[in-house]
Amino acid sequence: MTSTLQPAGATELEKRPGRWLALSVLVLAVLLVAVDATVLGLATPYISEDLNPSGTQLLWIGDVYSFVIAGLLVSMGSLGDRIGRKRILLLGATAFGAISVLNAYATTPELMILARALLGVAGATLMPATLALIRNLFHDPRERSLAVGIWGATASAGTAVGPIAGGFLLEHFWWGSVFLINLPVMAVLVLVGIRTLPESRNPHPGPWDLASVLLSLVGMIGVVYAVKEAATHGFTWPTLAAGLLGAAALHGFVRRQLTMPVPLLDMRLFRRRGFSGAVLADLLTVLGMSGLVFFLSQYLQLVQGRRPFEAGLAELPAAVGAVVAGLLAGRAARRFSVRTVVSGGLAAVGLALAALTTLGVSTGYPVLGAALLVVGVGAGFSFTVTADVILSSVPKEQAGAASAVSETAYELGAALGIALLGSIVTGVYRDFTGPAGTPAAAHESLGAAADSATKMPAHTAEQMLDAARESFVHGLQLASGAGAAVLLTASLAAWFLLKGQNLESAG
Repeated sequence: MTSTLQPAGATELEKRPGRWLALSVLVLAVLLVAVDATVLGLATPYISEDLNPSGTQLLWIGDVYSFVIAGLLVSMGSLGDRIGRKRILLLGATAFGAISVLNAYATTPELMILARALLGVAGATLMPATLALIRNLFHDPRERSLAVGIWGATASAGTAVGPIAGGFLLEHFWWGSVFLINLPVMAVLVLVGIRTLPESRNPHPGPWDLASVLLSLVGMIGVVYAVKEAATHGFTWPTLAAGLLGAAALHGFVRRQLTMPVPLLDMRLFRRRGFSGAVLADLLTVLGMSGLVFFLSQYLQLVQGRRPFEAGLAELPAAVGAVVAGLLAGRAARRFSVRTVVSGGLAAVGLALAALTTLGVSTGYPVLGAALLVVGVGAGFSFTVTADVILSSVPKEQAGAASAVSETAYELGAALGIALLGSIVTGVYRDFTGPAGTPAAAHESLGAAADSATKMPAHTAEQMLDAARESFVHGLQLASGAGAAVLLTASLAAWFLLKGQNLESAG
């Protein structure tokens, strides 16, 4: 039991009015992260034009945040259990806002990659702390389901607010302005959070083991880097060495946790089928969706010629579907069962991605909008219920570490998805055949091709852009097909692994 959350017993705590106000502060942190993730995709064409990154650097700008955050989430979640979740949340939010300024004013691809990596360090403190505080604020299972639904719905709302606000800013200001919108959200979060959030921590935490932290970080980054490089450039000796180093570090991390009296992460959590099934479902879901999400803004702007604000509005159905589904997910899971809701949601996303394999250069918006709506609804149901299952599976004093495992699966899935599915799009795109005089830089990315076209004769430029767009869309079709296969596999796995699970006694 946490030391500061229940001085008068669980019953009194459940009736405490301040818990809903505290929740409003926690969802601001979720909004902060969600908005940042979505505006990056929208700003990518402008970053590409201004900083002129190579195709590989562009992928690093997109996924280095996920690499770093995946490597640090477990460590930061465990640190929050030890030093206080409120404290680490407020420190992380302050750092997140400050580093956003560095992102906004990056002047080279290398500096942008560094800024995204530092943002990952700060971001690793936010998500585990928010879910852990929800676990400790809401003891009643139905209230907790609603709170988790609001938490998830806010993340989805952030994916809608981000493109719309970002699109408006991109049409009136330079691309760095999209990162500065983090600052007012961070300021409100910190100022209000100081007064409303209760502190909570594990009363008997044990030491924060630095060796475990390093093993976790080296292991996650090494493995994900190896996968990314192998997918992009094929197997090389440095790639193999990075993969082996990462695997050895993760093996050492697991062995160390099993022998420590108070581990950073209690590996026995994975013996619980509901916990493991929910984590696996999250990882596969994000892996299958992330390639589409990363390249969608480029498709809407560079292929279909939409303005940034219009592109942001075009992505709205996914967020609306996820918000509605997130608020209804807990009730649906209690009525139809956890595995029905999660497996059904994943299957819906998989079928929507399969439909997007028909996407073309001139595909009408009704087809894309309907597919995005189904993706949002399916993901909203699945993510909300799996988060609830994971929180319900652990004692309150381990809530930070368990939440971190959930978020690690999410971020690892995003990094792997961008690496694998993104490499499909990039690989197919690079092979396009342009007219004579097509510069080599045009093969790096569609944004680079659009930039090169401004320096070419009009007729030749149009021919090159037509070929480039067709090739990009073909890559997007293949990536959507691969994502559909991953999601349908995840749906089947969830059906078996979540058998017998329910939200009141998930374990």
